[in-house]
Amino acid sequence: MNSLENVMVVGLTGQTGAGKSTVSKVFRQHGFCLIDADMISREVVKKGSSCLHEIEDCFPENVISEDGTLNRSELAKIVFSDRNKKEMLNSIMYPYIVGEILQQIHRYADSGKKLILLDAPTLFESRADDFCELIISVVAKEPLRLDRIMKRDSLNSEQAQARIDSQLPETFFIGHSDFIIKNNKDRANLDEVAKEVAQKVIKYYKDKF
Repeated sequence: MNSLENVMVVGLTGQTGAGKSTVSKVFRQHGFCLIDADMISREVVKKGSSCLHEIEDCFPENVISEDGTLNRSELAKIVFSDRNKKEMLNSIMYPYIVGEILQQIHRYADSGKKLILLDAPTLFESRADDFCELIISVVAKEPLRLDRIMKRDSLNSEQAQARIDSQLPETFFIGHSDFIIKNNKDRANLDEVAKEVAQKVIKYYKDKF
């Protein structure tokens, strides 16, 4: 029997600082199992991993700390100021990340889980959207996102702006998503909108499967 029968993967992505984590929490409250691509991206570069060795070969500029772990802040400085180097890093990491995403999808399916939320900031860039039945993108006005990123990651405005500029534009997310959640108001509004979208997705699943 195909373990993926009647399994639906929903992709959750969007702009940095738009509030994707809050939306993810709402979906989990509605019974979705979570695959966190951010967490996977940290797992695949653990000390001694094949992925980390590849990064070290391509980025010798002090990206490995003395203890053999990845120096994330140093690597971020490099890739967020040079688009070519960011693409090089992505070409190294994406195969490892996507491979683990597929394994987690199968593990959930094998355990009888049918609704899976794939939370992935680079859903489209990594081509992980190919696994998704539906795609939800969270967007927000740039000044709001800039402020949120600075507070969340302890960055100055230039560093936060560089992260915003490195992402796909809002028009891309709007044109490639089944649902758009705009987070330009308060947390209560975001919770309510996310709840409505979660319910619509569940209805879609029940009607189809």
